[in-house]
Amino acid sequence: MSSDFAQWSLDAIRSEEGSLSWLEEQRFDWTTTTSQALEQILAGKTIILVTDAKRKWLETYILSSLNSSTQERPLLPIVSIDSIYYHYNNVSGGEMIDIVDDMISISYKEDCFFWYIGKGDDKRADVAKRRDNSYFWIFDEDYHNSFTLKSYDPLLDIKLLQLFRLFNASLNAAMFGEVDVAS
Repeated sequence: MSSDFAQWSLDAIRSEEGSLSWLEEQRFDWTTTTSQALEQILAGKTIILVTDAKRKWLETYILSSLNSSTQERPLLPIVSIDSIYYHYNNVSGGEMIDIVDDMISISYKEDCFFWYIGKGDDKRADVAKRRDNSYFWIFDEDYHNSFTLKSYDPLLDIKLLQLFRLFNASLNAAMFGEVDVAS
């Protein structure tokens, strides 16, 4: 019997012996946004990961960890925006974003979603902000379907790693039927 994702998340947060206590009060933002991302992953959509420049280290970590050989689950389709379009950093202006977005639509037939991690006002967020199904860990901005953090938080990097650990555990629980992400 699978459990409710909100309750499962609360239990997972509390089981971390206080290290995730900061997340407990934000858990509803977490469960709302993350359940939608997990539903898309379970539906077989490709994750297109985009980070701002300061979070490039996290992009590398997620790309190497999500499908590591130690994971006992099926491999997941995940790519970096930079691997799709090497010159993504040079994209500016609506017309060029349209061209990149069109290429992605043709390539993935709408069976993808963006996962953006970084400052909300960074131009690398622009392509993800165009789609309603994008998943955000966004800084210093309230944005729909986003989990919001503060870029000036001295513990930000630690919190990002903790979030990824919880995301990975949530993904396993969803894939193996321990939790119903639609609830």
